[in-house]
Amino acid sequence: MRELQTVTIGVIAVIAAAFGYARAETAVEHKFLQPVDIFNVEYGDDPQISPNGALVAYVRKSNDIMTDATRSNIWVADADGANHRPLLSGRADYTFPRWSPDGKRLAYISSVEGSPQLYVKWLSTGDEALITNLTEAPDDLAWSPDGRLIAFVMSVKADNDPFVKSPAKPEGAEWAEPFNYIDDIRYRFDGRGYLEPAHDHIFVTPADGGTPQQVTSGDFNHQGPLSWTPDSKNILFSANRNDNWELETVEDDIFSVSIDGELTQLSSKGGAESNPVVSPSGNQIAFVGAENKSLAFRISQLYVMGKDGKNVRSLTPNLDRSVREPVWDASGRGLYYHYDDRGEKKVGYVRLNGAPQTVVDKISGTFNSRPYVSGSFSVAKNGAIAFTKGAADRPADIAVSRNGRIRMLTALNEDVLAPKKLGEVHEIIYTSSVGDVEIQGWYVTPPSFDQSKKYPLILEIHGGPHAAYGPHFSLEIQRYAAEGYVVFYDNHRGSSSYGEEFGLLLQYKYPSRDDFADHMSGVDAMIAKGFIDEDQLYVTGGSAGGVSTAFLVGLTDRFRAAVAAKPIINWTSKVLTGDIYTYQIRHQFPGPPWEEFEHYWERSPLSLVSNVSTPTMLMAGEEDFRTPISESEQFYQALQLRGVDTALVRIPGSSHGIASRPSRMIGKVEHILGWFEKYSGEE
Repeated sequence: MRELQTVTIGVIAVIAAAFGYARAETAVEHKFLQPVDIFNVEYGDDPQISPNGALVAYVRKSNDIMTDATRSNIWVADADGANHRPLLSGRADYTFPRWSPDGKRLAYISSVEGSPQLYVKWLSTGDEALITNLTEAPDDLAWSPDGRLIAFVMSVKADNDPFVKSPAKPEGAEWAEPFNYIDDIRYRFDGRGYLEPAHDHIFVTPADGGTPQQVTSGDFNHQGPLSWTPDSKNILFSANRNDNWELETVEDDIFSVSIDGELTQLSSKGGAESNPVVSPSGNQIAFVGAENKSLAFRISQLYVMGKDGKNVRSLTPNLDRSVREPVWDASGRGLYYHYDDRGEKKVGYVRLNGAPQTVVDKISGTFNSRPYVSGSFSVAKNGAIAFTKGAADRPADIAVSRNGRIRMLTALNEDVLAPKKLGEVHEIIYTSSVGDVEIQGWYVTPPSFDQSKKYPLILEIHGGPHAAYGPHFSLEIQRYAAEGYVVFYDNHRGSSSYGEEFGLLLQYKYPSRDDFADHMSGVDAMIAKGFIDEDQLYVTGGSAGGVSTAFLVGLTDRFRAAVAAKPIINWTSKVLTGDIYTYQIRHQFPGPPWEEFEHYWERSPLSLVSNVSTPTMLMAGEEDFRTPISESEQFYQALQLRGVDTALVRIPGSSHGIASRPSRMIGKVEHILGWFEKYSGEE
């Protein structure tokens, strides 16, 4: 926690100077957000309210300046806000807290003894027990209703014979590393690298210790969240157990497996049926379903069916928003769930024979680098809801809602952020010049904003592209504002949280002149407010936002400088080198690149490179398998050949999440600020 992260003023000054922001006063004394402040910001995540609604356990995330890592500890508080205290705290990580059915024990995952294992803590005595001795990390913990067993998901390596057998090397000989033979369709994944052949299986283990038993089998992946039947004899989960599952992109069914390993398929409606939850009586099963269409954007609905898989019906047929993570109420008469609506995450509730309604409307704050929609919740038997509650000026704290009244349990960042002057977040609604489409956006003004002055503007484009920003706290954007920029971001057509029709406006056309028009219409709307220096426009974005940035500078020269982070530059090469190629080819394009080359080329920023005159920096992780660094290198080399000012920032050891460590977030932001400053025209 923060008490373990005391930093001398001298160290802070060194860090600040390293990024070119040393000033006469120290960062500690500075009123605006400084690079080193990123290390001191904390947030709450994964709040779990006890079954009786009396306690809330949550994961407290904090950054360690000495290890450059985000630490996860488990804290607990009474539901009325009293007795906020550490439950499992230290330099090790403690995650995934889950209450036993009687609320007297808490299961969790920790690597405190070297590798991730399952533990149980008794709340009344404080005793702890190591429950497992696993070779791989457990996930998706779920207590049996009788409290005797805990189910979890774990990866199991496949037992494959080598393709060829090499001769034995002489004793003491030093040979090259052996070849790696690959024949799987899914053979590497961003953040995990090249994958050893393995499959996810479900295990059960006694809650008081013992030998875990694998209850699923076969060369398939079996996915959580897991849900037990009330008699503690069967576990429900989702999986694609078809022969060609590796090539199927939106296809999962609901299965039940007994603790003895007997498997029963319960759904087969076509599409992705996932996240099953059994009703308290055991007579009904709720799940989330999405149709298997060759579309990049689909709405998922909340369904219920009988325990035998029959009588399937939707509870949200008229809710034009995607539903996730259903939870039965204690009576079994309705379900809670969360959904995204116009840049905000909300908790909904629907009775089995009623209409959906919103019960909590502001969940946020667990994605701190940029203002993405984020957050989580849990529900007690008495209907109390614990959730992550952030704000435009704060990351997530933990709150409880009961009978419509909200009580805050934590205030994790008042010591760090209360003394700071932060940028203010404002909403802006405007009409795009293409199709008269209404676009929602936000802009952040500098901490000492003066309406009568002119300010440089940064357009920040979100990734996805079927994702969404909102009026949420963002360390990166607050840093830009602290350096005197107005920052504008929008949820362009295709963004999630606005319904299916809006989401499909980019089908087979990302990027295009349509979403380009959404951004530029927003920039014009900002200039019309009178406080933007239209000669000082800058643009940046990451991932899909990096694609848009690179595409945008091929269509306009209005921006002084651009930074495209982890972009896609050439779609024909990207889909055949990135890790999610089966999904992207099927859902984002009308066919494979060898059949639809012109379509891929038209969507590629490289096709517009002859138009680019804007100084453009490229930034990418060296171990990025989602948008491989070779994409950035193509644009960099093309711009070099054309004589356009450019730079390539390679991030060693980083996968697609280039801001995943505190120092990398600092490095990303300060490189962007430095590039914009270089081309500001100011001495």
